[in-house]
Amino acid sequence: MRRMRIIALSLLIAVLGVSTCAAAEDYPSRPIKWIVPYPAGGTTDILARLIGQWLSEHLGAQVIIENRPGAGNNIGTEAAINAAPDGYTVLLVNPANGINTSLYRKLNFDFIRDVAPVAGLTRVPNVMEVNPAVPAKTVPEFIAYAKANPGKINLASSGNGTSVHLSGEMFKMMTGVDLLHVPYRGAAPALTDLISGQVQIMFDNMPSSIEHIRAGKLRALAVTTAKRSPALPDVPTVAETVPGYEASAWFGMGAPKGTPPEIINKLNKAINAALADPNIQARLADLGGNVMSTTPAEFGQVIVDETDKWAKVVKAAGVSVE
Repeated sequence: MRRMRIIALSLLIAVLGVSTCAAAEDYPSRPIKWIVPYPAGGTTDILARLIGQWLSEHLGAQVIIENRPGAGNNIGTEAAINAAPDGYTVLLVNPANGINTSLYRKLNFDFIRDVAPVAGLTRVPNVMEVNPAVPAKTVPEFIAYAKANPGKINLASSGNGTSVHLSGEMFKMMTGVDLLHVPYRGAAPALTDLISGQVQIMFDNMPSSIEHIRAGKLRALAVTTAKRSPALPDVPTVAETVPGYEASAWFGMGAPKGTPPEIINKLNKAINAALADPNIQARLADLGGNVMSTTPAEFGQVIVDETDKWAKVVKAAGVSVE
């Protein structure tokens, strides 16, 4: 009897293995849902639609972008990691996924444990930008202006715990200025209020702001990366005034834990092919981004490293969300 059970179990494992390989071979045979945990119009949405369109044209199945905003990115993230691990639901991974691990006291998931990294997409600067009515035209001028008006300047962000939010918190911490944080549900509504003058400053991801800067609707004071951005070559870095300041936003694709490696690798190969396309590279450069082109393991390490980095900022700033 015991021998019969062992044989039956071995046959079952073999059948499942063949079934998984066959599923991966046929993948994708229906549309893929790519969950973006923010509203339309922000950087995550722009990137997902750009890469998603390329994948739809080259992968053999349509990639459908589904915006699932709320709870600082956590609603969309939870929906994605709890989906069936079959490759037909993926997540636009972004800085908030690393930040929220330490920002939120209670989460229904452990992101590093529950996500299967697929591929990195791009790393972009944030840009310190103000409404043109703000009298400051440089970072030193803004610091002086803020210190003369403590608590009276509104700092917009795309939500609690985003890199946009914590880039501002790090600036406050390193300069001693007192800014009032105003979180929004995504970059698009925050930018609307920034342009109209309801709020005065934002440290936005460059892709969602760069056209407004070029059009003169916003004034860029600095970029947050250690080096200047080729997309805005005349704009200095924050570090040129505040030594040691550095922040950037990173984006990629993740899948539910347990997604077959064959499917992960197929998606990784397709994304890296998209990132090698000169048209995609030109568009990402125009948005201020640098191509990442990673293996799944390399992108997983990015997630771990960024989670550790921002945990220190969250702790130092004393920021938390229930």
